[in-house]
Amino acid sequence: MRRAWLLPIEWLFLLGGLIALDVYIWINASSVAYQAYQDWTFDETMRGLKPSVRGFVADEIYWLFGGSKGKSVAPAEDLSPQRSPAQRPLMPAMLIGRMRIPRLSVMAMVREGADGSTLERAVGHIPGTALPGATGNVALAGHRDTFFRPLRNIRKNDTIELETANGTYRYVVESTEIVGPRDVSVLAAAENQKTLTLVTCYPFYYIGSAPKRFVVRAVQSAVPASLVGHVTPAELSKQRRRRQGS
Repeated sequence: MRRAWLLPIEWLFLLGGLIALDVYIWINASSVAYQAYQDWTFDETMRGLKPSVRGFVADEIYWLFGGSKGKSVAPAEDLSPQRSPAQRPLMPAMLIGRMRIPRLSVMAMVREGADGSTLERAVGHIPGTALPGATGNVALAGHRDTFFRPLRNIRKNDTIELETANGTYRYVVESTEIVGPRDVSVLAAAENQKTLTLVTCYPFYYIGSAPKRFVVRAVQSAVPASLVGHVTPAELSKQRRRRQGS
């Protein structure tokens, strides 16, 4: 016969499990919603339109009922490799742009900051590092169990694209490495080079606080991103839905 004192303990564990599940669903749902809205906002801004929450909701409802987002986004002016983007004051959580890794079907919005609240909703641009297109090292951080999980399959010569209001920049992966959590040398900029570094925790499937960091190093390509194809809003929408369903 089951002891009566076990019943409250069972209910306590059940309640704890339900609370943990609710927190997990809320965090993931808010991340997906944030990415979807910022993705749409970025496209609207690139078209020269003024985004709004009402417009986003209307656009999503239209899409759900079979409508098409078929307008093409006019690509922003691509900057030549010799020209640097204008430096602007970066405020915490400011939207930097959109990152894509085509072969891995990765697409995520990037915003300023590497704190916990930023990384829960986006890929973070590490403060103090270069901006996309500028000479120096652009360093981006992301969680291994959300936006940067596909990095476990990245390989040399993969392309990484960063689309900003100043232009679209294309980087080519040169190497990956595993370092300790206090190794800040990965953020150092090579002299007179335009590089990109992606940082996430490692191992990817480690339970708890991961003890190491997985680092991807890439160099800006001399070929403008506009010459390797441009993604239409319809394709972006498909990628967004695919990401939300994964």
